[in-house]
Amino acid sequence: MAEKILVVAEQREGKLNRVSFETLAGAQALGKQTGWTVEAAVVGSNIASVAAEIAKAAVAKVYAIEDKALEQYTPDGFVTALKTFIEQNKPKLVLLPHTYQVRDFAPRLAAALGAVLVSDAVGCKFEGGKLLFTRQMFQGKFAADISLTGDGPWFASFQTGAFRGDQVEAGEAQVETVQASAGEIRTKPEAPFREAKQAVDLTQAEIIVSVGRGIKEQKNIEIAKALADALGGELAASRPICDAGWLPMERQVGSSGQTVSPKLYLALGISGAIQHLVGMKGSRTIIAINKDAEAPIFEIADVAVVGNLFDIVPVLTEEIRKVKGA
Repeated sequence: MAEKILVVAEQREGKLNRVSFETLAGAQALGKQTGWTVEAAVVGSNIASVAAEIAKAAVAKVYAIEDKALEQYTPDGFVTALKTFIEQNKPKLVLLPHTYQVRDFAPRLAAALGAVLVSDAVGCKFEGGKLLFTRQMFQGKFAADISLTGDGPWFASFQTGAFRGDQVEAGEAQVETVQASAGEIRTKPEAPFREAKQAVDLTQAEIIVSVGRGIKEQKNIEIAKALADALGGELAASRPICDAGWLPMERQVGSSGQTVSPKLYLALGISGAIQHLVGMKGSRTIIAINKDAEAPIFEIADVAVVGNLFDIVPVLTEEIRKVKGA
């Protein structure tokens, strides 16, 4: 009997967190390398529609782990329900998206099962009969391959952007509802965690316009904001911009900020320090505008524009407005 990979997808208030598809894509790729079966599970209450959405991916089965007490997220409830399910289902490997919620409960879940959790992995492979997970070290300057031993279950979470969510293979999986018990919940649910009040969750943005030192002055950020508004996207920045107080810290992309994987990432005046690249290199399409032809950002850009952003961006914004107004 083939071993199993279980993907624990994440839903928020009845809506599937789209980074779950990235984890599904990683699981499918690993399943092909190992020959292991891929299944998925989602935890909550009244989550039939979420489970049905996951079932559009090519997985063997989707489990809707239901309990009224799981309607609101609590680490107590999720750990108890998932521990029981994993003990019964017996997957060899459990994969999760590296979200705030997963960071909260996954270490405790792994410990409850006497297992190891490899967190924030950026890749995985199966070589020489060994399963290896890649983690970035020292703010992305080095990468380490971590092997797992023992009987399992093994746990790992994937960093946002590690895989392409749009590359999930489509399918038509069977959905099975599992009545769970959340056990004794000792914690009182509060509002979902945010970086700051009224902060934007850049991980959910499909279009991001990001600025770096090339913007020169705080007042010039309005140029980038106008482009973001024209595209219907979000405004972000590299660390120096946020350190200077020109934009709030929750807008920072990079190793000490948010890790994003939008459909489109426009980098304006960003040179491309490794700390910034590790936070956005998983973007589907990267357009970089920089007057320095040797800027490191161009090494990962799909479209590289060498020029003055103050000449290019206003014209680009106006053309986009014309197209949208047509």
